[in-house]
Amino acid sequence: QVQLVESGGGSVQAGGSLRLSCAVSGTPINSWSVAWFRQIPGKEREGVAGIDSRGGTTTYADAVKGRFTISKDNAKRTLYLQMNTLKPEDTGIYYCAGFRRSSAGTNPTNYEYQYWGQGTQVTVSS
Repeated sequence: QVQLVESGGGSVQAGGSLRLSCAVSGTPINSWSVAWFRQIPGKEREGVAGIDSRGGTTTYADAVKGRFTISKDNAKRTLYLQMNTLKPEDTGIYYCAGFRRSSAGTNPTNYEYQYWGQGTQVTVSS
């Protein structure tokens, strides 16, 4: 049984940093494309950052470019999202996702994923 478990969320002041982790159990992730998504109140879920398994290309949403960094440790079967210079508009529930379900597209933040974590809350106060 494949499980993804996020951790590292919390409350910070604007300008602060958090690092989210997503531990995967039940399968290796070496060949996985992976991504982080977020659900902000009143908005649709959006892809924040992703890694394509084909060459390890990383992609970021414009709103987080230069502030967030996604990484994947295959040996530890863990994804990370380093979030710096956080803003109040980054507040939301963050989800990790892995194992691409379709072959269409080249942007990992737009892929359909088979497996999802349960989400972790990030709150940024001004």
